[in-house]
Amino acid sequence: MPKSKKGKTERILVLCVDRDDDLGVKAGIGTPVLGRKENVNAATALILRDPEEPDANAMFEAVRVYDRLREEIKEALGECQIATITGSELGGVGADRKLVSELTDVLEKFPATDVVLVTDGYGDEVILPLVESRVPVTSVRRIVVAHSKSVEETLAVFSRYLKILIKNPRYSRIALGLPGILLLILGVLALSPITIQPHHVWIAIFLVFGTFLFVKGFGFDRTAQDFYNWVQEYSPPPFPVQIASFSAAAGLLLVAIGSYQGAHFANSYTMQNPPPNPSQWIAIVPRLVGEFISGSIALIVIGICVLFLGRMVRWFLERDSRVLRTVVIVVACACSWGIFYEASQILINPSLEYTTLVIAIVASIILTVVAVSVTSLLHRKYASFFMEKDGKIEKG
Repeated sequence: MPKSKKGKTERILVLCVDRDDDLGVKAGIGTPVLGRKENVNAATALILRDPEEPDANAMFEAVRVYDRLREEIKEALGECQIATITGSELGGVGADRKLVSELTDVLEKFPATDVVLVTDGYGDEVILPLVESRVPVTSVRRIVVAHSKSVEETLAVFSRYLKILIKNPRYSRIALGLPGILLLILGVLALSPITIQPHHVWIAIFLVFGTFLFVKGFGFDRTAQDFYNWVQEYSPPPFPVQIASFSAAAGLLLVAIGSYQGAHFANSYTMQNPPPNPSQWIAIVPRLVGEFISGSIALIVIGICVLFLGRMVRWFLERDSRVLRTVVIVVACACSWGIFYEASQILINPSLEYTTLVIAIVASIILTVVAVSVTSLLHRKYASFFMEKDGKIEKG
């Protein structure tokens, strides 16, 4: 057998390429197709489905080239084989990857040293580099049937962009959606008793395209899409976290309402007793602070306690020892209500005795100490309940 320049036996592969997979889509034939008989049967099945199909003619041409090579060279040729590979009807990267994958399969079964490439003339600039990256191409045969290559390429490009405009939502919203909305508006106007005037058409056009530009310009479409994706992908947090989040929201709401009430009481005092001149505003600042505290302290303290009570429930369910420390915070916060209230009364009326304020402070200290002692005893008694969580915290 003859040798190549490098001393290797020549193995020529006649390769037919159907990049848009008409063979699979129209004839339902799997690829790659390897062998003369198999290629003739596949081409016959395809041309029976579509007599004007150029890929079927390209396959017959590949068979003719294969037969001619065998007749001309006969025994002088090392080995010769014919194969057909296909891409994808969607085109693009997916089609190229499928072509390369099928070419690799063919080369594993028939390790060719040279390739004679046969195509229908469309997409050679894409197919040729893909084949040459795997095996040398010594000849290219293009088959153009019933129409010129330029017409075929023009129709192929036009149909490809038409498919993109129809199937790709990114472009169909503009190419089809906007004219569709405009036609709907004009249709509604036509069905209404109003006689359509030329200026009505212009008004509809301005409304549709103005709304589109406004939405696109300010990014409302992206915001709506992000919100929709968030709703779809949202996963509720664990139950303890939900309790803590709800109590935090409720607590902050109570604090805000309490602050509003305090500001209302302070403002009411200034409206009823406005200072005669700006220099006397400093004199009424303690009274304003007292009015604010007196009117807001109850809801503020309750809101803070509600916030920490939610955390207590969460940490109790999670067996976190911080629940005991939070108990002390809640007790101290609840006790502070009496202290702040009595202090506000003195700010409002300085002539009041401070005995009640002192009693409130002492009582708060005692209750806080008692809470610390009780929680310490509970922590030692039920240490096993919090042991697992404490271990994880120390380890981290």
